[in-house]
Amino acid sequence: MYHRDLRGYLPDLRDGLTHRERIVLQWLADLQQERGGRNVPTGMLYGTVVEHVDMSIEEMQSILVRLVGRLLRF
Repeated sequence: MYHRDLRGYLPDLRDGLTHRERIVLQWLADLQQERGGRNVPTGMLYGTVVEHVDMSIEEMQSILVRLVGRLLRF
C-alpha cells in the first residue's frame, strides 16, 4: 500500500511555509544566485527540485503562484 508522507504538506508554525514550498523557494534562491541574480527558467528550477522531492510540474507551478502572491502582498 502506498503511503504519502503528509508532513511535506503541513505548514510550519514559524512562517506558514510547507516543506515542499521551502524546497522550491530555497532552490529558486540558490539557482538565481548561481546565475548572477538573473531570472531562473521554470524548467531549470523544476529539474533541480525533482532531484530532491517527487513533485509534478503542476504542483511546483501552483507553489510558485502562491509564493509570488504572498510576496506581492508585502
